[in-house]
Amino acid sequence: MADHYEVLGVSRDATPDEIKKAYRRLARELHPDVNPGEDAAERFKLVTHAYDVLSDPEQRQRYDLGGDSSPFGGGGFGGFGDVFEAFFGAAAGGRGGARPRSRRERGQDALVRVTLDLSEVVFGTHRDIEVDTAVVCETCQGECTQPGTHPATCDICRGAGHVQRTVRSLLGNVVTSQPCTACQGYGTTLPYPCTSCAGQGRVRARRTVSVDIPAGVETGLRLQMPGSGEVGPAGGPNGDLYLEISVATHEVFSRDGDDVLATLEVSMPDAILGTTTTIEALDGPVELEIRAGVQSGDVLTIKGRGITPLRGTHRGDLRVGVQVVTPTRLDGRSRALVEELAGRMKAPEPRVAQFQQGLFSKLRDRFRGA
Repeated sequence: MADHYEVLGVSRDATPDEIKKAYRRLARELHPDVNPGEDAAERFKLVTHAYDVLSDPEQRQRYDLGGDSSPFGGGGFGGFGDVFEAFFGAAAGGRGGARPRSRRERGQDALVRVTLDLSEVVFGTHRDIEVDTAVVCETCQGECTQPGTHPATCDICRGAGHVQRTVRSLLGNVVTSQPCTACQGYGTTLPYPCTSCAGQGRVRARRTVSVDIPAGVETGLRLQMPGSGEVGPAGGPNGDLYLEISVATHEVFSRDGDDVLATLEVSMPDAILGTTTTIEALDGPVELEIRAGVQSGDVLTIKGRGITPLRGTHRGDLRVGVQVVTPTRLDGRSRALVEELAGRMKAPEPRVAQFQQGLFSKLRDRFRGA
């Protein structure tokens, strides 16, 4: 077996940089694309194998222990080496079940954030989403090579995707198998890579993904769309697309589970006498009856005008909290009428009651109890 140092033309105390420079020089000289001769190809294999061993500090140390400078001589423990290979050769150096890597791999998952209006959450909505992702290269259709060409079997590993390395040790020659550095373990090379995708089989592009977003989603929820993510290298299967939902704050309505909450300002006369009004809900106008004598903090419920649940069909309710508006300025005639009304009603004297945090606290308690 040729000495690795002699193959590279360096001394045994050569530095890693000297070994790398020697390998690069010989590789350029002997590469099959530059020097197609059979002798050059064989020398190129020896040079590559020598560099693989000497560029790895651990392997170089093991090699030096069994090399010509070893006190055991160039052959090492030849007898033990034969015995070791007989028992462990298939596992350590044989091809066994190892296979070349596939260029086709699954694509990565993608995450897109989608902001919805509260009105879109009531019944669900349809969106066409622009996604910046990886798609199959139209030029090579994922083959990675220029049209009319094909990958070539690697000359170093002969398509195996891995190469055998013989390391001399105290026990003799130990044969191991590692990925081929010439083809990166694929077993093939790309003599004519596709110029559109640089041999990747995919390119970056924007595409439109149509999605039906169900009703009842809420902020933080993620919807999974299998197979809608990035296409894999060499046209491999797509990853998944995840849509992360964010529901924008509405200027009027808020959400409590499947119910929708709002506050309605009512004048004192309407609160006293009662009235009927029309309010604009999230899904259209709805008529609301205000009973006579309604109080601030009362909650009026309109059944079935809330949000459709994520996994169900029965909609929640629209709950409206009442706020009676007290006028702050009255003209003389209005004040006189209010005084006359107060005299006729014989309202009770003001009394001390439990402290209230305000209308919103009162409404919150009423909403929870509604």
